[in-house]
Amino acid sequence: SGGTIDKIESIPGFRTNLSVEEFKSILKKVGAVIAGQTANLAPADKKLYALRDVTATVESIPLIVSSILGKKIASGTDVWIFDVKVGKGAFMKDLEDARELARLLVSISKGMGKKAGALITDMNQPLGRKVGNAVEVEEAIDALKGEGPADLVEVVLSLGVRLSSLAGKPIAREDLIRRFSDGSALEKFKEMIEAQGGDPRVLEKPSLLGRAPNRFVLEAERDGVISSLDAERIGMAIMILGGGRKKKGDDIDRGVGINLLKKEGDRVEKGEPVVEVFYRSQGSLAEALRFLKEAYRISDSYKRRSLIYEELV
Repeated sequence: SGGTIDKIESIPGFRTNLSVEEFKSILKKVGAVIAGQTANLAPADKKLYALRDVTATVESIPLIVSSILGKKIASGTDVWIFDVKVGKGAFMKDLEDARELARLLVSISKGMGKKAGALITDMNQPLGRKVGNAVEVEEAIDALKGEGPADLVEVVLSLGVRLSSLAGKPIAREDLIRRFSDGSALEKFKEMIEAQGGDPRVLEKPSLLGRAPNRFVLEAERDGVISSLDAERIGMAIMILGGGRKKKGDDIDRGVGINLLKKEGDRVEKGEPVVEVFYRSQGSLAEALRFLKEAYRISDSYKRRSLIYEELV
């Protein structure tokens, strides 16, 4: 349903195709950089991934591990924290597979002389409330202003605390929260946007991200509580709207998106809005709505799941 590079490139002018020299320069100057794979950074991985794509081995745990770690080792970093997703919207559908993936990532990293840890986090329903490309950048900006959805902020804080500890420069959760509220986190993001050629005005004017012009609201079909919200079906809906790819190389529409007005555990009344859809064509909307309707289950009760299942260090 769109990758990190697709999302960040929703910012007008933002460059992710950086040379190694540019990458190092921005990192030294700003302290943060987001870049795509280059011809000089783990070039074999691109060919291996294309092979996995056509041989239906994208979900192979050994190949996932080699792909993730190959790029990180090639980049020269020394400390890693992995967010291993588990659930309907993740490659790892059950906890045992997620544990195996996390265990291999951490143990092989340590075998390479790196400091590494992992969190296993829930992906049965989407993290945060917005799904797409431009809309997820909007939500990230909100989070950096201290106004993000609770589940997204919790995972970010948990990863940040553990990563800083692994790096030997521990930052308390309260200090990270303060960096949201005092504007320093947002200012750092602004510095990175400017260094990579992007338009920093998006931080105060999200409309510059180019959201799709048409809007549709899906309403609850009965009273009750949202007992299930299927992340995989939400992802399929985004792909149909044009925000994801059926195969590598497909064009992507960064402006389409979904805003989850209600999530698991929320009470709803019949006719109450549950999903907001931003789209371009009626044809894609009609097909996407089929998946969105299937994604929501409304019941009389709800059993809450953990957001963070386990930690491996």
